[in-house]
Amino acid sequence: MSGPSLRARVRAEMIEEIKAAARKRLAVDGPALSLRGVARDMGIVASALYRYFPSRDDLLTALLLEGYENLGAAATTAATARPASDHRGRWLAVCTAVRDWAIAHPAEYGLLYGSPVPGYRAPQDTVAPAATVVLLLADIATAAALDGRLTPPPLPSPLPAPVRADLRTLIEQRPTAAPADLPEETLDRVFAAWTQLFGLITFEIFGRLEGTVTARAEYFDHHMNLMADLIGLPAQP
Repeated sequence: MSGPSLRARVRAEMIEEIKAAARKRLAVDGPALSLRGVARDMGIVASALYRYFPSRDDLLTALLLEGYENLGAAATTAATARPASDHRGRWLAVCTAVRDWAIAHPAEYGLLYGSPVPGYRAPQDTVAPAATVVLLLADIATAAALDGRLTPPPLPSPLPAPVRADLRTLIEQRPTAAPADLPEETLDRVFAAWTQLFGLITFEIFGRLEGTVTARAEYFDHHMNLMADLIGLPAQP
């Protein structure tokens, strides 16, 4: 079977060059980047880019998809590097990998989790890649529950009925990762940990911890362990 044609290879290379230039431009302009600015950085006319990305929104979507996929790949690699039985270790590895990726790619993280871009609406095909991390965290909690090693502490506030119904719907929509007998309370705690994970990283990336927390890595590790305790993951040996 023959490989891609020369034209297809040249087109693929050009697309990668455009995305690379756009990522650099993100560091300067943030999500308000324009095709004209990217073209200027590449030393070509803006009209040449329209053959590859018909609009700025198409370029933003490509960057979003790539960012979510790269972040998800980093988190997945970190999880699979730990033994399947080390539920807490896998949890902490995923959280740390997400933070490490964000610190290494602050402009791309800003596109994924910063303020919405005015006038841009992400298409439906960005939803699944964006959910990779939270599904990984849910899978870890589920695996611990199936192993009989999930011991969540009691909480004083019961789940409101509408929230319980939403969580039950989510569980039943993904039976392979969340068996039907997974308590809604467990998924609720996973979601709380997920928002804590990205909230803390967002505060760090956007400078909200300046003047308050200097031991950033230690602070992050402490809170991710608190979230592991909330979920009920067993302590590491």
